[in-house]
Amino acid sequence: MSDILLKTLTEETRTVEPKKDEQQKAIAVLTSGGDAPGMNAAVRAVVRTGINKGMRVFGVYRGYNGLLNGDIEEMNLRSVSEIIGNGGTMLYTARSEEFKKKEAQLRAAEFCRSKGICGVVVIGGDGSFQGARALTNAGINCIGVPGTIDNDIACSEYTVGFDTAMNTALEMVDRIRDTAQSHDRCSIVEVMGRQCGDIALQTGIATGATAILVPEVEYSLERDVIPRIIKTQKTGKKHFIIVVAEGVGKKNRVEDIANFIEQRLGIEARATILGHVQRGGSPTLRDRVVASQMGYHAVDLLDRGIGNRVVVMRDGKITDLDITEALNMERVFDKELYKIAMTISI
Repeated sequence: MSDILLKTLTEETRTVEPKKDEQQKAIAVLTSGGDAPGMNAAVRAVVRTGINKGMRVFGVYRGYNGLLNGDIEEMNLRSVSEIIGNGGTMLYTARSEEFKKKEAQLRAAEFCRSKGICGVVVIGGDGSFQGARALTNAGINCIGVPGTIDNDIACSEYTVGFDTAMNTALEMVDRIRDTAQSHDRCSIVEVMGRQCGDIALQTGIATGATAILVPEVEYSLERDVIPRIIKTQKTGKKHFIIVVAEGVGKKNRVEDIANFIEQRLGIEARATILGHVQRGGSPTLRDRVVASQMGYHAVDLLDRGIGNRVVVMRDGKITDLDITEALNMERVFDKELYKIAMTISI
C-alpha cells in the first residue's frame, strides 16, 4: 500500500464520528434561572467534552421547560463554535413553576429516557439545583454547575458570572465617579446581588467607596454613613461614592438614601441603579476558564455514572458535593474583607 493511500485512509478514519446507535450514551445540558456571563463557556465545555468521550449531547432550550415541551436539539462540535465570548446563554433560560410539580418531574424524566438521555448538566443557581435533585430522584442523573452573578451559592466559593458582573459594576461606578467629582456630588449606586452583598463589597473596595451597605451587616445611615462622609470632608474630599447591594433596598431605597444625605449634609446626592447591565456583556477570562473547568468536571461525573452532585470551587480547586448537602449549607459573608473595606475607604 502506498504511503499516500495509507495517509488518506488514516485521515478518513480519524474523522469518522461514532455511530448513533441505541447503546451510545447520551446526555443533555440546560441553563436555568437568571442568565450569567460564562454560561455559554460552560455549555461549550459540556458539549465538547461529551462528544470527546463518545457521547451524544443534546442542548435543552429554555431550562426545564425544554424538557417538558420537547424543545431540545442534538449538538455537534460546531454547534458551540464562537460562543465562549458571548454573554447570556445560547440555550436561553427560564424559571419553570410547572417543573416544581411531581407529575412534571416524572414526565421530564420519561422524555429523557425516550431520547436515550441518561444524564443532564444543569447550569444555574439553588432553585435550578433543587430541580436537578428532583430529576435525579426520578431516575435521570443530574449534575449542577453554579452559574449566577450573585455569588450566593453557599457550597461554592465562586459562581460563574460573578467576576464579569463585578467588572461591569466597577466600570460603571468609575464612570459615575467622574461626574460626581466634577460636581462635588455624592453618588449612591445600587448593584445587584439580591440578599448577597459580595458584588457590593468587592466593587466598593475596588472603587474606593466611602461607605458600603450590604444585607449581611446591620447599619444605620446616621451612624455608619453620615459620620464617614463628614470625616472625609474634613480631609478635603468633596465627592463621595456609596455602594449599596440591592437587598438593602427593602430597608432603604437608594433614592431615600440620597434624599437623606442631601437633607442631612446639604450636599447634592444622586441615586443610580445599575440593574441588568451587570448580567450582560462578554465574560471575563476568569469566568470563561472556571466555566470550562466546571463543565468538563460535570461531564466526567456523568461519564462515570455519578449523579446528584454539584460542581463547586473549594479552596480554589474544582470538586463536587452531594446536592442535598450543598443545598443545606449556609453562606458565610466575608466580614474580614468588609472590615478591611471600612478601614481603607475613607
